[in-house]
Amino acid sequence: MEKLVACVQKKPDAICRLICFPWAGSGTSQLAKWGRLFNDSIEVFCIRLPGRETRLEEPFPKDMTSAVNEIISVLLEELKEKPFAFFGHSFATYLSFAVALQLKEKYGLEPVHLFMSGAHAPNSASFLAIKSLVPPDEIDDLLILMKILGGNSEFPSDEDSWTDTVLREDARILHTFSFEKTDMNSPFSCDITYFCGSDDKIFDAKGWQELTSGNTSFYELPGDHFYLMKPSNQSFLIKHITRSIENAGL
Repeated sequence: MEKLVACVQKKPDAICRLICFPWAGSGTSQLAKWGRLFNDSIEVFCIRLPGRETRLEEPFPKDMTSAVNEIISVLLEELKEKPFAFFGHSFATYLSFAVALQLKEKYGLEPVHLFMSGAHAPNSASFLAIKSLVPPDEIDDLLILMKILGGNSEFPSDEDSWTDTVLREDARILHTFSFEKTDMNSPFSCDITYFCGSDDKIFDAKGWQELTSGNTSFYELPGDHFYLMKPSNQSFLIKHITRSIENAGL
């Protein structure tokens, strides 16, 4: 599990695990740090896909299905063991959603809460428009690719694993992801919270309301696509996620 998951602070007595999925082109260096910011009731796992950090020599996943299958095969027992929630930002919103969907459909497991950030709802027309673009391998301008996956911002200067190769591979994974609400026999029942930056491009987020019978809420925080790296916004996210999990009645 150490290959797939970065856990900077183990909390065996935690009542819930927060599984964090990093944005396109990145590794675990940012979100794994959250493990030290939550109280002892929440343990943070940060997903590390092949092709970066300690998995640099491994081949990238060939598609979204491959990425999802690896994550579930490694984490399934842990996810059965105690309640869990997902946080996904940008590209990883779709990866975390795809994992949650397969867990629900194949194993009857569901997060206690889905925290989604900086991305279109997967059942929205805006997401379908992204899917209609040419494949990432055929986009010559890396800046165009960054705008597609990264909204209105520059990629973090201290991102230690970002490369154009990783970004393109993550974009290729996204290009293989498809979702139609009619394919899902039973919607999620957990609550969904969506976050975004006030200076980022406008994301079509309202579609999340159609994907769960639980409550949906939306928060716009000051900043661009990487609003979550501002200390004040990070503090808000930690407090809100903690409160939401504690109110889930675990």
